[in-house]
Amino acid sequence: MKIALIGTRGVPASYGGFETCAEEVGKRLVKRGHDVTVYCRKGYYAERLPAYMGMNLVYLPNLRFKSLDTISHTFLSVLHALGCGYDVLMVFNAANSPILLLPRILGNKIAINTDGLEWKRGKWGAVARRYYKFSEWFSTKVASRIIADSPGIRQYYRENYGAESSYIAYGAYISESRRPELLKPLGLEPGGYFLQITRFEPENNPLLTIRAFKKLTTDKKLVLVGGVPYRSDYSMQIASAAGGDVILPGFIYEKEVLNELWCNCYAYIHGNEVGGTNPALLQSMASSCFTIAIDVAFSRDVLRNSGVYYSKSVDSLAEKMKWALEHPAELSGYKKSAMELIRKYYSWDTITEQYETLFRELRDGQGI
Repeated sequence: MKIALIGTRGVPASYGGFETCAEEVGKRLVKRGHDVTVYCRKGYYAERLPAYMGMNLVYLPNLRFKSLDTISHTFLSVLHALGCGYDVLMVFNAANSPILLLPRILGNKIAINTDGLEWKRGKWGAVARRYYKFSEWFSTKVASRIIADSPGIRQYYRENYGAESSYIAYGAYISESRRPELLKPLGLEPGGYFLQITRFEPENNPLLTIRAFKKLTTDKKLVLVGGVPYRSDYSMQIASAAGGDVILPGFIYEKEVLNELWCNCYAYIHGNEVGGTNPALLQSMASSCFTIAIDVAFSRDVLRNSGVYYSKSVDSLAEKMKWALEHPAELSGYKKSAMELIRKYYSWDTITEQYETLFRELRDGQGI
């Protein structure tokens, strides 16, 4: 099959779950004999390789504005793709759906990975939220098949739009610590810190994590990896609230460093309220982290009984963090259970098989 992956920043992946998905699935599809092209945003790549891990790369411009970055590049990518004879256009992010009317009219087979509930994110104003809601609805009309990355997202589309979808989650690698010395430049020791890796947005609750941590009496530190690509009042609040034993290293793209951070943390805090299967949550489980997750359906869909949950309050999170500190012997059972979930449901080989089956069905006109 000839497959186009559209709507991500591109590969090599250095930012976000969609990019990682495109890379991990794309390279495996190539090994299975398929012709895969990934559309990349010029603005994110100083070095523009013609191919990567067997995937063909096409670089097109993007407008570096918060509301136009994705859609401007996807528009150009779709125009380019129309004349390339792809069997399937795999488009990431429901926000791109209005651009897909022409290729659908022309008979292209289109799959859309809807992502989470983008309209709930605090960074968007009223106009953007209405656009995202419209895009959700339109994705159910223009796509040959929509893909939900969690049971919760699948149920949302069924209840709100009467639309069925294919459930395909994200994957993760089982990881172990190999170079703990990489923690030293950050002033960290194995087991000596709580960890959260996320964008600094209100719906991800990093500020709540800082406030909960400061209620503890502990010699451990809190490490918050991430930030925002565009300056915001919320990120400034985080910078102001940090200090002391709260470490803000910013975005970290070195995979070896991230691996050591995950594998050596005392506990991982997952605060993302919006979205489906969260890649950082999966990786915390795959890294044998004890995980404290915000109590929403999207967390429970993935973590199940392999972690503990907090309600959206400083006191609730502080209580769970305190419990973890006081019960170190009880954490290993949760870690083992989480690793088993990853092995059973979230390997990238399994995820790739699911995408390949879906693409074959679309190519052959099944279930459209």
